[in-house]
Amino acid sequence: MESGLHVTHIVGTPDPDGADAWSARWSSEDDTQAFAARLAACPAIAHATLALHGDLGAGKTTFVRHLLRALGVRGRIKSPTYAVVEPHSAIDCPVMPAGEPLSIWHFDFYRFNDPREWEDAGFRELLASAGLKLVEWPEKAAGLLPGIDADIHIDPDVNPLSDESVRDVRMVARSVTGQRLLEAVRS
Repeated sequence: MESGLHVTHIVGTPDPDGADAWSARWSSEDDTQAFAARLAACPAIAHATLALHGDLGAGKTTFVRHLLRALGVRGRIKSPTYAVVEPHSAIDCPVMPAGEPLSIWHFDFYRFNDPREWEDAGFRELLASAGLKLVEWPEKAAGLLPGIDADIHIDPDVNPLSDESVRDVRMVARSVTGQRLLEAVRS
């Protein structure tokens, strides 16, 4: 355990793809919040694209809400399931210069069916712009997404000893930015 968290770090676990990875087990929402806070404190988050993997109900949107709060987003944070993308702005973001907002786009491609939607909606421009991009269901836009900096896999695992659900979490760096985020999570 680490400072009251129920996070077990598995450092140096070999990744089948040869990528640098971090794994943990979240036994509460506090663990999700702590992970989000670590990412939010890393300056590399301001220009990252994170792909979020997991089944419906795995906790992807809950993680995003914690991350956006840690970055300084105020007001209602809703899931982009029906809108496909929700823009956010963090005015008092800890990793940005004073007075400079961080632009954030939260994509959810669960209902994405037609590649023409990609061009019509301007996703290419949004994903190429400055700021943080969070992508749920990235496999639905396979072949259309630009470079992903890190993959975050969240998998629920029902604990047979309690009624609570724990999450197995794995983060894999895919770029230098992803490596910086991994270093922040490990600290």
